[in-house]
Amino acid sequence: MTDSGGDMSIPASIAAAWGLTDRPSKGPKPGLSLQRVVQAGIAVADAEGLGAVSMARVAKELGTATMSLYRYVAAKDELLLLMVDAAYGPPPTDVITDWRKGLSNWAWAELKAFRRHPWGVRVPISGPPITPNELAWFERGLALLRGTPLTATEKPSVILLVSGYVRNVATVEADLREAFEAANLSPDDALNGYNRLVLSLTTPEAFPEVHAVVNAGTFDAADNPDDEFTFGLERILDGLDALITSRTTHG
Repeated sequence: MTDSGGDMSIPASIAAAWGLTDRPSKGPKPGLSLQRVVQAGIAVADAEGLGAVSMARVAKELGTATMSLYRYVAAKDELLLLMVDAAYGPPPTDVITDWRKGLSNWAWAELKAFRRHPWGVRVPISGPPITPNELAWFERGLALLRGTPLTATEKPSVILLVSGYVRNVATVEADLREAFEAANLSPDDALNGYNRLVLSLTTPEAFPEVHAVVNAGTFDAADNPDDEFTFGLERILDGLDALITSRTTHG
């Protein structure tokens, strides 16, 4: 399938996600749908992790033959792209005129989506947003910056900066959760072990700043992840605020 200009091939599954194609026309009337295939993939990923997702495993979840899935998605990569889009859903639609508050809410909503489906951070980013919900998130982020003096080139960079921070935090959270579970440790127990290990391997003379942080009790207990996220997000927004204010003041 090509676009109206005939220049770009659109994968059939992406076209279907946008409602541009009907169900497969060849063969008997299928008992599946693209939505069912995608939801089955999400169910497997939620229950067993992204590594468990394969065309065969999703077909088993649906009680059908593996080959029947290829009527809806051409490859596993397409399925993963659509799974992420469906899992995170549409962006927040709250009416906010203040760009900073709106962008903060946008970032928090994205983080919550990653926390609901942490396997999403394991799906590689293959290009700019193209699926329906992805583009809706992008549109929403850009709309929040509409009244600012940022240029059309800078606004996407802001969205990339904020979403990149969100994704990084979500990835670290997912990594730590998996590591703690694999070691059968609570976050507090893992940190206490880290404290002991650092102090046994180093001296205050060689690593004075590290020792100061450890001895201050920084790693005695796991921090509230929301506090960590807030600190970083607010610093990013502070920087954007300074830029926008300078543009507004010096016009």
